[in-house]
Amino acid sequence: MTAEFVDRYVELGAALRLHLRDYPGHADRTPVLCLPGLTRNCRDFEKLAPHLSRFLGRRVIALDLRGRGLSDHDPEWRNYRLDVYVRDVLAVLDAIAMPRVVVIGTSLGGFVGMFLASEHRERVAGLVLNDIGPELEMAGMLRIATSAGKARAATSWQEAADDARIANAQVFPDFTDADWLQFARRIYREQTADRIVREVDPNVGRAVREASGPTPDFWAAFASLRELPLLCLRGELSDLLSARTVERMAEIHPDMQSCVIPRRGHAPTLDEPVSCAAIDSFVRAL
Repeated sequence: MTAEFVDRYVELGAALRLHLRDYPGHADRTPVLCLPGLTRNCRDFEKLAPHLSRFLGRRVIALDLRGRGLSDHDPEWRNYRLDVYVRDVLAVLDAIAMPRVVVIGTSLGGFVGMFLASEHRERVAGLVLNDIGPELEMAGMLRIATSAGKARAATSWQEAADDARIANAQVFPDFTDADWLQFARRIYREQTADRIVREVDPNVGRAVREASGPTPDFWAAFASLRELPLLCLRGELSDLLSARTVERMAEIHPDMQSCVIPRRGHAPTLDEPVSCAAIDSFVRAL
């Protein structure tokens, strides 16, 4: 069983609108904002969000960043960058009258949550970083940069699942055939009867590969969160977030909670029992 959600859209000016799934919750409890990774969408939270809504009584917003899911693609690919995503999240929170949230961010979504909290501390009650931190391993960065936005179209859901398996076998080594099909249905959409495509603007990958301008100071942003409740989840097999980086994060933020998710690479799906238990405990305390 899953909790019902409402599909909503927020207009960003005249040219762009963002899609979100809005799950119900109690008005007196701090809501949760779920932010997906670089090429992913709100369906990554289709199990976690109803769980938090139904059993913890939290209103949950699962957002499609611009260029992903049912959100509009940006005609200017250079807008696919961190500072724009942070502004987008603020605009969404203001539009739906949500002054303060707990952020659960996977990969890029974690960076968005980190800078949102660093720059607008009053808007964030707590932050879950899913397999992301202020320092990234080169192997994972290269893997993501070379593959983002380049997935081919499939002619059937089974073909999409097979392609997803080939690309992510090391991330989810214990996935079954049913798991891969479910995973494919989260990241692909049926464009026509015989054309199934990744639900992301290919220019998102271009923006990563051709990024220019100053690099944000990720360690400084993280260091500014010393008083913020934090939970860091790390996939045991992650090629992006190292155990040493998590140790350094804990030195800077001694109260940070952390948890290793067994047999997961980058990034855990948050459906895992270990992930759910850690998130439940963290959110309940808030």
